[in-house]
Amino acid sequence: MIKSEKKLIDLDTILHKDKNILISEAIISLRDEQPFEGAIGLLTAYYNETEDITIKKIIEDFMNDLKDQSACKEVINEIRKEWKNETTSMLISSCWQSGLDYSEYSLDMAKVFLRADYVTAIECLTVIEESARELSEGEKNEIARLLQENPVAAAKEKRELIFELLSILDR
Repeated sequence: MIKSEKKLIDLDTILHKDKNILISEAIISLRDEQPFEGAIGLLTAYYNETEDITIKKIIEDFMNDLKDQSACKEVINEIRKEWKNETTSMLISSCWQSGLDYSEYSLDMAKVFLRADYVTAIECLTVIEESARELSEGEKNEIARLLQENPVAAAKEKRELIFELLSILDR
């Protein structure tokens, strides 16, 4: 990813104009540009704030189509923040839908898995499952320990998901 204060300022200005056509065009045009630092953060914040379903869908499509591996770090930084459940779920979903390698962030996914709602936890399970082959035994053990020692593990709602994730890590 490149650093470009000008591009970041331009995108931020467009997002705050509250003109859906300009916003849609700006997000769609990002697909044709070299990725720049901060764009994912701005789009995530806008997604979290807007009620416009069309804009949300355009942001989701953009996130799902990320192809630059360097974008993973920025996506994970956004996942670590406190967003609405819908926003966190969109970010996690983009991880497995983009096809990028998030294996080095599997522990982060496990932490979100524990704190998130059920639907987002399923998304996290999917990302970890796709990354499991790339994880060392130590990494798998660390995630398993986190899952087993967390009080959420006793919660009935996620118990079966936790068992499934532990089974995935044990393969």
